[in-house]
Amino acid sequence: MTGKVELEGLEFHAYHGVYPHERSSGNKFEVDLIVDTEFSEAAFQDDLSGTINYEDLYTLVKEEMAKPSKLLETVGHAIANRTLQTFREAQHVTVKISKFNPPIGGVCKKATVTVSQNRS
Repeated sequence: MTGKVELEGLEFHAYHGVYPHERSSGNKFEVDLIVDTEFSEAAFQDDLSGTINYEDLYTLVKEEMAKPSKLLETVGHAIANRTLQTFREAQHVTVKISKFNPPIGGVCKKATVTVSQNRS
């Protein structure tokens, strides 16, 4: 049976951005992750081995967010790619990363990039 494992509203202070001040002082980011997966029968027997452990997903996202990058697209791709490599049951991953108060010269609550990747 197929389904989704989702983590919504993960918050991090990270050092992503093109400008030097973004990479030195950091900013607040939010990550949403959706993993399309194949659940095994074990999941319906109340056994964690039949699904993707969302604690492990959180750890993966946290580790990737800790690596400074200029572009959110790069971070999103890294999270999606690593999710597919780590969890063989994962078939498709969508990562949405938002940067709060981006430096665009005007008022903007957040800038968001969404990256999707299929298992090939």
